Amino acid sequence: MKIDIKSLKGRIATIGLGSLLTFSACEKALDINQDPNNPEVDKGTPELVFPAAVASTAGALGGEYAILGGIWAQYWTQSSVSNQYRDFDSYNVNQSNLNGRFNEVFSGALNDYHFVIQKAQETEDWHYLLMGTVMKAYTYQVMVDLYDTLPYDEAFQGVENLTPAYEEGYQIYQKLIAELDNALALQAGADPVDPNMEDEEKALDVVFKFDMANWVKFANTLKLKLYLRMVYAQPAEAEAGIRAMYDNGAQFLDTDAELAIFEGTQDKSNPFYEFNFRRLNTTTNLRASVTFLSFLEANDDPRIGSYFTTTAGASTYSGNHQGDYNNPDPDLADISVAKAAAVDPVYFISEAESYFLQAEALERYYEGEGAIELYNRGVEAAFAQYGVGDRAADFTAPDGVYAYPTSGNFEAKLEAIIVQKWASFPGAHALEGFIEKNRTGYPRTSPVYSTDLSYVAGQFVYPKNGVTGGQYPKRLIIPQDERNRNPNVPAIVPITTKVWWDKK
Repeated sequence: MKIDIKSLKGRIATIGLGSLLTFSACEKALDINQDPNNPEVDKGTPELVFPAAVASTAGALGGEYAILGGIWAQYWTQSSVSNQYRDFDSYNVNQSNLNGRFNEVFSGALNDYHFVIQKAQETEDWHYLLMGTVMKAYTYQVMVDLYDTLPYDEAFQGVENLTPAYEEGYQIYQKLIAELDNALALQAGADPVDPNMEDEEKALDVVFKFDMANWVKFANTLKLKLYLRMVYAQPAEAEAGIRAMYDNGAQFLDTDAELAIFEGTQDKSNPFYEFNFRRLNTTTNLRASVTFLSFLEANDDPRIGSYFTTTAGASTYSGNHQGDYNNPDPDLADISVAKAAAVDPVYFISEAESYFLQAEALERYYEGEGAIELYNRGVEAAFAQYGVGDRAADFTAPDGVYAYPTSGNFEAKLEAIIVQKWASFPGAHALEGFIEKNRTGYPRTSPVYSTDLSYVAGQFVYPKNGVTGGQYPKRLIIPQDERNRNPNVPAIVPITTKVWWDKK
């Protein structure tokens, strides 16, 4: 069966708005718009379903979830002359938020990966098994980091189980790692990809075009990320897992794991762009947060023009203080706006993130040997994403503002790594900035609001209109649609309650 790749591209952005993604070649055979955890998928092939699943992951996690993440990571703040994201910016988030995106992830992406994995096991197609397992693990990792407990073993059983049990995040992490190990072992013994595979067939792998070496690196990098999430909650297990990977010569990503097939027209765009810019009645909801803007300006960071527009009528940049959207100052109508392009990719794990993960692992377990080189490569890759890679060396030089603190203690080095990782994430990858802040505590939290003269550029502040009594968000609440369907959903806990790995 052949797929029209142009048609595939043209449907990607609709996933970002929670709409159904189907393919003309199989839309009668495959329905992915059913109940979360319970849709029946009994027809189709991995070749048909896998690209739809990747699109679903990118659309949900790189769209509205990324907007939430970017506000909570203090890249952006809600405009004072519009109101689309005031709930996000004030931490007034409950079970009514993100219903559609949660449903899309389960009834779309995760259900489809489950199908791909089952079919691949039946046919002993170890390439698709690895691809499906990696993307399933990536998608689950993000969702577990946001919601803490989710259905797992009993999910995706259709009418055989309409009320799947919920499992703790740590248990899910352990199962994801075991499944990645199994898929990697089977891939190691698989036949090579057919060298005569047609370009049209290669294009069905919308991430790496069947470069299985990169899929192996993606799997290893994701495992490294999972273990590093665990370092404060399960330190012995995290260390053993990471050391085993290095002892066995694991290779990690040296390229971006991304979905990069977007176009500059409606319904074909990057989901963050489509959701925030194209489909709203204003394109200026997300304004530069003083938190992030002050960091960029203090360091004369050349990426500032890629992250934000200049102030209207000027060549300089200006921002609003986090959560200060009720400020009546008329000049705030002209401040810098978050920037994005319709053709921007959605990153799953960027090349820069891979290097920063490796640098942290080397500092933790290998006395920092090689960490500075990986840190510098991470900064260079992060700059290169915005066409200024040639500037990175000036910033990481011994006298540069982003120089690695080689004489510092472990925490100083970890702070440098995480702050640079945070600075690389705005856009469809923004969730990671919020999650890593919760794991590590970096960037630091300011004891004063950003209007205070003693405020330190780049430190997090509690938003002006926050409703959580000075406490920062740590999780999301399982949406009401899921609660209405499934009595096994755990009781609601406040969004300020830490997830399982948040123990530092």
